[in-house]
This record gives sequence, structure tokens and C-alpha cells, in this order.
Amino acid sequence: MKITFIGGGNMASALISGLLQQGYSASQLCVVEINDESREKIASEFNILATAELDVGIADSDVVLLSIKPQQLFELTRQLTPLLKDHLIISIAAGIRTTDIVRWLGGYGRVIRAMPNTPALVRLGVTGLFAPSGIEIRDKENAEMILAAVGSVVWVEQEEMLHSVTAISGSGPAYIFYFIESMQQAGMELGLTVEQARELTLQTFFGATKLADQSREDVAVLRARVTSKNGTTERAIQTMEKNGVKSGIIRAVHAASERSQELSDEFSKK
Repeated sequence: MKITFIGGGNMASALISGLLQQGYSASQLCVVEINDESREKIASEFNILATAELDVGIADSDVVLLSIKPQQLFELTRQLTPLLKDHLIISIAAGIRTTDIVRWLGGYGRVIRAMPNTPALVRLGVTGLFAPSGIEIRDKENAEMILAAVGSVVWVEQEEMLHSVTAISGSGPAYIFYFIESMQQAGMELGLTVEQARELTLQTFFGATKLADQSREDVAVLRARVTSKNGTTERAIQTMEKNGVKSGIIRAVHAASERSQELSDEFSKK
């Protein structure tokens, strides 16, 4: 199976790296990238074919993975449509529904959507996947194999659920970074150095996440175990509750999902 990435940005680079580490050969991968600097960087780093010509890039491919900005996808489909033969199309363009991609491709229906996240850059990502009815099992298996090169995958039955995926895992790393940023700042305000605050915060997040991942118990139970009555953790949790931290996070995730829906509606007008 030969895979062509249209767009040579960070996510494409992460997937290429992951596939090569899983045993794919460089000859099975190709990138179409119009930016000279980005194209040369991809070719040099991975020793794969990198071209600015769309027809050259997908000529011998089985899979075309669309890894460009959502705003660029409509124009790309106009160029891509006459070149398609029996390709599987995988789109990681956020917010653009499969129905719109199929419509822009003149009815070409072999399209799967993926919503990866930035921890894919260190092969610890998670990707939401959706395949419309009529997509063959082998296409779903191939899509899963490609995205699993950079982490785990979760299939959703309804495409609308990708808004939830976007709000939780797509945007989620930014929420975590925001919390890390806040804890680091608090640590420095309490007299720790920048390095100490960073190390303590990052290792705490890493360790707590690992513990939650390996435990069979709900995170609420794990949290309660750390929260001794009248202790320091209880005081901190009470302060967060008083300031609406939990409810604020929940509202923020809902807001992200709503914005994802709005963006999909905007793109569907083209």
C-alpha cells in the first residue's frame, strides 16, 4: 500500500515518522507540498519522494491523506477530482464533513475522516475516526493502521460525534498545557525556580496520567484517595470548587464542540 500525504506539516511528518518506524519503506510514502522549504525538509529528513506536483504525487498511490488546512481543502478538491482512480481518501482537515468532501469531489465517495491530536508528534496521540456507510472494511482497516502509527484510535458511529472528539482530544492538549502553565506559575510564586516548577508539574501530570491509565478504578476514586480530610489537597479542591474550575472546564469543552459544529456549517456552504 502506497500513501501520499497532501501537505507536509507537523501532522504529516508525525505520521510519516510513525509509519517508517513501523516498518514501512520510504518508497511507499510520498508528500505533495508546494512550499519549497517544507518540501525539501521532508525529503531530507525522511528520504521519501516529495513533490510540488499533485498528479506526480498520487500517480501510484493507494491512499491519499489530506493533511492541509481546512480553508485550503475546497480548492484542492477541484484539482484532485480528475486525478482520482481507486484511491482511498483520508481527511484530517478539522471540521469538514465527509458529505461536503464527497460533494466537492464530484461524488467520489471513498472518504474517511480522522481527527488526530498534537501528541501524535511523540507517538502518543489519539485519533477519532469516522467512515460513512458503504466504506469497505479493508478501507477502515487501512485507515486505522495508518493513524495507529502515532497512537491509539477511536471509531465513532455518527459523524457528528467528531465534534465531541474535537472538543475532548483535538483541543484537549491545550487545556492540559493551560493547567500546566497555571501550576508552574503558582510554583514560582511559592518560591520554586522555573526549572523546579516545570519538573514537578510535568512529572506530576505524567505520573498521574499513567496511574489513571493503569488503574481499573474511576479517576474520582483516585482523586478521593489523595484528598485526606482537612488536609492540603482537600483545601485546594475546595478552592477549585468555590471558583467553579470543574464547571468551567465542562463549559469550555461544550463551547469547543459548539464551535466545531459552527465551523462545519460554515464550510458546508461552499
